[in-house]
Amino acid sequence: MASIDVLKSRFYAYDKMYSQELREQSFADWPFREDCNCTPEKMARAGFVHCPSENEPDVACCFFCLIELEGWEPDDDPLFEHLKRSPKCGFLGMRKDFTELSVAQFYHMEKSRLKVYMKKVCHKKMAALRDDIIRIKGSLQSQLDSVDHLNA
Repeated sequence: MASIDVLKSRFYAYDKMYSQELREQSFADWPFREDCNCTPEKMARAGFVHCPSENEPDVACCFFCLIELEGWEPDDDPLFEHLKRSPKCGFLGMRKDFTELSVAQFYHMEKSRLKVYMKKVCHKKMAALRDDIIRIKGSLQSQLDSVDHLNA
C-alpha cells in the first residue's frame, strides 16, 4: 500500500492521465505484451498507470481512484480486476472520453478524484494515529504496572 507521500505525488502527477494515450505511454517497461490479456493498451483503457518499483515491476495504479494492483497474470482482465476491486471508481463510470467532457463535467470529475485522494490520506492518518494510541497506551500501562509493583 502506498504511503501518504506516494499518494500525494501520484495524485498531482496523474491529473494529466485522463488521456488514455498518456496512460499507455507509462507502460513502456510493462512486462506483459502480446498474447496477454493485460496489454499496455488494455491496462490504460481500464484507467491504470504503470508505477513499478525495484521489487515489483508489475504495479499499476488507477489515476482516478488510486487503487494499486500488483501480481498481474497474463490472463488477467484489467477492466474486470479494476471493477472487482474498486467498483465505485469514478473513472469506470465515465460515459464519454475526457475530451468530450464539458468544463463543468471535468470539474465534477476532478472534485470526485480529490475526494478519493483526501479520503485515502485521512484513512492512512487515522490508522497511524490508532497505532500511536495503541503504542502509547501500552507504554502507559507498562509504567502503571511498574508503579503498582513498587507499591505492592
